[in-house]
Amino acid sequence: MNNKWLRLLQKIHVHPLMWFLAGLAILTANFRELLILFFIVFIHELGHGVAATHYNWRIKQVLLLPFGGVAEMEEHGNRPLKEELVVTLAGPLQHVWLSAGAFFLFKLGYLSAGMWEMFFTFNIMIFLVNLLPIWPLDGGKIMGLLFSRTSAFAQAHERTLQASFVFLALFCATYLVIDPLHINIWIITVFLFFSLYTEWKQRHFVFMRFLMERYYGKNNTFSTITPIVVDEKEKIHQVLQKFKRDCKHNIIVMKGKDKQPPLDENELLHAYFKEKLTTIDIGDILYSY
Repeated sequence: MNNKWLRLLQKIHVHPLMWFLAGLAILTANFRELLILFFIVFIHELGHGVAATHYNWRIKQVLLLPFGGVAEMEEHGNRPLKEELVVTLAGPLQHVWLSAGAFFLFKLGYLSAGMWEMFFTFNIMIFLVNLLPIWPLDGGKIMGLLFSRTSAFAQAHERTLQASFVFLALFCATYLVIDPLHINIWIITVFLFFSLYTEWKQRHFVFMRFLMERYYGKNNTFSTITPIVVDEKEKIHQVLQKFKRDCKHNIIVMKGKDKQPPLDENELLHAYFKEKLTTIDIGDILYSY
């Protein structure tokens, strides 16, 4: 087996929540149902992992959850948007062939009607839950990619989390009406809330990782060069917050109505990270080069 595919399998871990549900399944004689659920989740996450490995992404770990999983990468928002879209969609797309394969086995008589119905129900449930526009689900990541097309990274990330909180509240309100005693739904809800809350608290750290990977990373690929026009009195951290994904920036500094020679984004990143000029005006950087 190719080493990179072996490393992928070594990155897959089971979240403690799955073990908790395994205990419940044993106590309630639902272990067969859990195995089916685990198999579907494993294939879903393997889809993400295979796509990420194909693009040579650095996978930190893939956690298997009862309703999907969380793939943690070391790219920090600096891979092309098209690549991330493919990696994100690679999980939900597995449910298409899983349904088709199970139906084929059912027609051949290898699966009973009850087993086919259970498999299809679990498969479609995991598929739909993962497409909810709530971070860190696949639907939430797709929403983040859409925001990233028009907004700077920091703003897109904050909008994604804010919208996710709104959709999670709507999700809770809906199930309070439909089925308030559905324990699995509330386990999912609690997990999503704490994931969102943690990510919101760490959003500035996430932004710093984005900038650091942009500066120190060796595999950055940019499809376009996009200028950022700023006033010479703007602070360096204010300008860095305008950096977008999937493009390289030239910084056009305005002194009054006059354009100054452009700065490359690496000059700003060097001043910020290497020289520790975290509060300097952009104009002062311009005149120092």
